[in-house]
Amino acid sequence: MAHLLSTHSTFTLTKSSKSNFKYQNCFSAVTFQNPKTSHLTLKSQFRSYQNKPFTALATSTIGQDITSKAHENSNDQFLSPKNKKVMVIGGDGYCGWATALHLSKKGYEVAVVDSLVRRLFDHQLGLESLTPIVSIQNRIKRWKQLTGKTISLYVGDICDFEFLAESFKSFEPDAVVHFGEQRSAPYSMIDRSRAVFTQQNNVIGTLNVLFAIKEFREECHLVKLGTMGEYGTPNIDIEEGYITITHNGRTDTLPYPKQAGSFYHLSKVHDSHNIAFTCRAWGLRVTDLNQGVVYGLRTDETEMHEELCNRFDYDGVFGTALNRFCVQAAVGHPLTVYGKGGQTRGYLDIRDTVQCVELAIANPANPGEFRVFNQFTEQFSVNDLAKLVTKAGEKLGLEVTAVSVPNPRVEAEEHYYNAKHTKLIELGLIPHLLSDSLLDSVLNFAIKYKDRVDTAQIMPNVSWKKIGVKPKTVSV
Repeated sequence: MAHLLSTHSTFTLTKSSKSNFKYQNCFSAVTFQNPKTSHLTLKSQFRSYQNKPFTALATSTIGQDITSKAHENSNDQFLSPKNKKVMVIGGDGYCGWATALHLSKKGYEVAVVDSLVRRLFDHQLGLESLTPIVSIQNRIKRWKQLTGKTISLYVGDICDFEFLAESFKSFEPDAVVHFGEQRSAPYSMIDRSRAVFTQQNNVIGTLNVLFAIKEFREECHLVKLGTMGEYGTPNIDIEEGYITITHNGRTDTLPYPKQAGSFYHLSKVHDSHNIAFTCRAWGLRVTDLNQGVVYGLRTDETEMHEELCNRFDYDGVFGTALNRFCVQAAVGHPLTVYGKGGQTRGYLDIRDTVQCVELAIANPANPGEFRVFNQFTEQFSVNDLAKLVTKAGEKLGLEVTAVSVPNPRVEAEEHYYNAKHTKLIELGLIPHLLSDSLLDSVLNFAIKYKDRVDTAQIMPNVSWKKIGVKPKTVSV
């Protein structure tokens, strides 16, 4: 081990015996150096400066036991967080950060694995979170100061298998929560390079995680974040992962048909196929959480200090519908309803995201089982959301209007949608349903930070039909 004191924090560096570790302060010195450099060039530069893993440490003590329903599994180690290690890949992101803090507070020993590339995306596209967010190192240090709990940090790219392998061998996780993918459909449709990056990053990264579990931690339970977007909008009910059909007199239960709507959603479909195969072939235990659209900002943990605050995206690339509408209402911009506004999806509060992940970890899949849960709590159309935000805004004295804008996506704007979502409820999920108080809270938060809103980023600028091969490097 070697130790390096930077201007921000103390790092513990690990290196392979095969080659030397080269460290420079990548994101302040390299990644954020030249916003005009192309996406793939910056990605290459980033990898060249972190070709070996390093860890920023700040750990936790054991907290309260989980109270969820126990899974009927012969392996008793999965029934309590005590001494259980959870690796959160993508733990610097919107869902990942909230999840890492929640699990740490519950008594799990947590490690965050992240390339920090999500912050790079903002820099490339000229975007910024509505909320000011500090570095991941400072976030973790603040958490330790407030709680006494340590979260380990491994900064690197899971597409680099050597880095991932060293992280696995160092931390030895009992469960892996995998948020570490490029998660925006519009981002994957900006240009050819982003489409390719999305599929390479997501599919290869997940493959590497599967191989790492097989090689180093065969009993490890993978909790993978999928998306309800894998299913599309079929004219039949959407089941949880599997459907039983009868054809020509014979009956079988098969994976539910997938109708992905972007290169991002397709990457998730490819992940599901690879995971299903490795469960059959290698006996891995995996839970796939097909998550709906997440809204909200606060969890009990992120509210503890301003340096623990989560990111809040409102732009046309990374912002989700309800969060975007609340910001638009706060700054007096008409709510941007795409097309007819009948697009219906499953939604959930970010507090339920962390609760669902905790339930999945505490109630793991069996060896060889590829388990699929649909992770959302309510269904809304875009028009439904616009009406709710308009009503909530008027109570706060805001003049809120909605306008139909040309739909940049290729999707049905009026359709049947009825998705099942009972399995997490059966495990003990107590949902936070969308309420006037929640909308009031998000709107007030948006009003508080409205001076940080760049109104030029509100309208959608990424077209599914106009995607081309020419890179768009600075702003979309």
